[in-house]
Amino acid sequence: MELSCKKKLHALSLAEKIQVLELLDESKMSQSEVARRFQVSQPQISRICKNKEKLLADWCSGTANRERKRKRESKYSGIDEALLCWYHIARAKAWDVTGPMLLHKAKELADIMGQDFVPSIGWLVRWKRRNNVGFGARHVLVPPFPPEPPPPGITTHAQLPLSLKDFSPEDVFGCAEVPLLFRAVPGGVGTCDQVQVLLCTNSKGTEKRRVLVGGLQAAPRCFFGVSSEALPASYHPDLGVPWTEWLARFDQDMGRQGRQVALLLAARVVEELAGLPGLYHVRLLPLPASSTTPPLPSSVVRAFKAHYRHRLLGKLAAVQSKRDGTSLAKAGAGVTVLDALHLVAAAWAKVPPRLILGGFVQEGLAPGKRPPSPDRASEMLPVPRGLSREEFSRFVDLEGEEPGPGVCKEETGTGDEDRGGEDAFEPLPTKADALHALGTLRRWLECNSTSPELFEKFYDCEEEVERLCCL
Repeated sequence: MELSCKKKLHALSLAEKIQVLELLDESKMSQSEVARRFQVSQPQISRICKNKEKLLADWCSGTANRERKRKRESKYSGIDEALLCWYHIARAKAWDVTGPMLLHKAKELADIMGQDFVPSIGWLVRWKRRNNVGFGARHVLVPPFPPEPPPPGITTHAQLPLSLKDFSPEDVFGCAEVPLLFRAVPGGVGTCDQVQVLLCTNSKGTEKRRVLVGGLQAAPRCFFGVSSEALPASYHPDLGVPWTEWLARFDQDMGRQGRQVALLLAARVVEELAGLPGLYHVRLLPLPASSTTPPLPSSVVRAFKAHYRHRLLGKLAAVQSKRDGTSLAKAGAGVTVLDALHLVAAAWAKVPPRLILGGFVQEGLAPGKRPPSPDRASEMLPVPRGLSREEFSRFVDLEGEEPGPGVCKEETGTGDEDRGGEDAFEPLPTKADALHALGTLRRWLECNSTSPELFEKFYDCEEEVERLCCL
């Protein structure tokens, strides 16, 4: 004789749980009465009340599966969130997203995050159920933080957008696309010498984002054998900025830090990104289309270009001293895209935080009554030898002039007249070459009255090279 029977568990879906909460709020029914109506136990109703805020957040997100009864969190939550962000971007661009595409992208994201994870069909099915993802038109995906339109009534660039006041200066970022003639020398400009540089920093200048350089060549010859992870800047084989990928990476970085930040962008860029969902931690704040204020202060952009041009001329002067009779134009033609990446990173690092903060406050892009009074003498770069201050100033603003018939060398060709007829690809340096170069450099520094501070930097470099040689 069976004395007892096991009671069947009746779990409520998310939609039913919301009905429970509405019933408790709108009526005077007790939890026991509600439990009897939904044919569940009273402790289950009590747990629903305890998790009220989380349930309402899932319901309002628009991405949760409202018919799902249990929500089991993924073991790989970072990959789960990153893939969902990419899926939102793909749907906004009307891409035909398939299961194999999602599996491939999940594996790619896992490799980027350094996680040992191989997505399976079962994992993908559970991921779709967790995030209410479907490939048809059944699901409406609502962006958690849609871009806000600029508040009305802004006519002067000194007036802060209303939503900008909700962020601290550390969390207000500005970015700008900067065209740069990376090989240009005074008096010679080539039309194919241009790259596009994306600069981004917070208004205090304490957090500069990694520079992105866009060029016209998919695989410049100078990149042969070079590890992209070791480069000081990112390279994109197109002059246009890959905003979706760049913003997704920015959003992920801010998410790891648990931050909510504002990103100032030109109205034109925000219009191109209209309807872009999936940004959980970055709020896009477009500047008014009628405003002349750039999303990154012009003083910051000009300081970057001044540092780049000053460093470039110093590099070319050293090449001229090595090769007697070499003209400045010919030395400039030998500058590669890889050289430009290093020069861009060095120039961006040289822009001082004080100048950045002063520029943001002066343009009305950061909280503050008035900008700090900078020491103009300390901010001005020394003029390179052979140029007057006016000539150097024109050289810094070279992109605003009409390009002339300057020298331009194609890096994708097979010949290399400027390098004396060497092979198309130079042999990669060995560990022995690196150690020999260190010894040569130290000997040269010893013979030229180098300061102790420079030797300290050399020791750090020497230690890192020796470590890599032991791997």
